[in-house]
Formats: sequence, structure tokens, C-alpha cells
Amino acid sequence: MVMRCESGKHDHHDVYAALCPCRDVLDLLANKWSALAIGALENGPQRFGELQRHLQGVSPKVLTQTLRRLEQAGFLDRTIYPAVPLHVEYALTPLGHSVTIPLGLLREWVEQHLDDIKVPSPD
Repeated sequence: MVMRCESGKHDHHDVYAALCPCRDVLDLLANKWSALAIGALENGPQRFGELQRHLQGVSPKVLTQTLRRLEQAGFLDRTIYPAVPLHVEYALTPLGHSVTIPLGLLREWVEQHLDDIKVPSPD
């Protein structure tokens, strides 16, 4: 998943422009499970089961899809250790670490202001 502007298509990156690949990155990072998975990995590598327990309510399918997208975009590394059973760990890359601060601030803001927000009930 390469998200770069091709030469000549954009003078600069503009997330408000309809065709800018910035929107793909924003879509990935603004996803609830992506933001939470990145936050869960801030303190070091974790195995899939650890992540799933930490991210209460995520299904194995959704967590797998989320981790794959984050890995393809370069935010995560997936390391396979030969063992029985297979041992796989997920860790943030330097790019992944660089996004932890803004995502952490967003998570903190939500927790601090939840009582002030009129959250629509699910239909």
C-alpha cells in the first residue's frame, strides 16, 4: 500500500483535495481499531492474543485486517519466530512511533470530554 503522490499530480499534499492520497492515510489512522492498536503497541511488541485481549471487543477478523493494513502502510512490523506453535509479534516502526503522540492526544481528549459529547445511540 504505497500512498505517495505521483509526480505531476499534486503540487503539495492537501488532505482536503479529493484525489490526494493523504485521505487514505487519514482514513487508516482515524479508524478506531487502528488508533487503539497503535496505542496498545506504544510500550513494546505484543502477540496477536495479547493485542486482542487489550483491545476489548475487536473480533479476530477485524484485528487481523487492521494489523495487515498498518503493516502494509509501514506503521507496524510483524516478526515471525519459528516455534511450535508459531510465535508472531507486532511492533511499531519508527513511523508508527511518530504517530503515537497525536493519536494519544486524541484518545486523551475523548476520555476527558466524553461527558460533554452527545454520543448518538446505535440504531
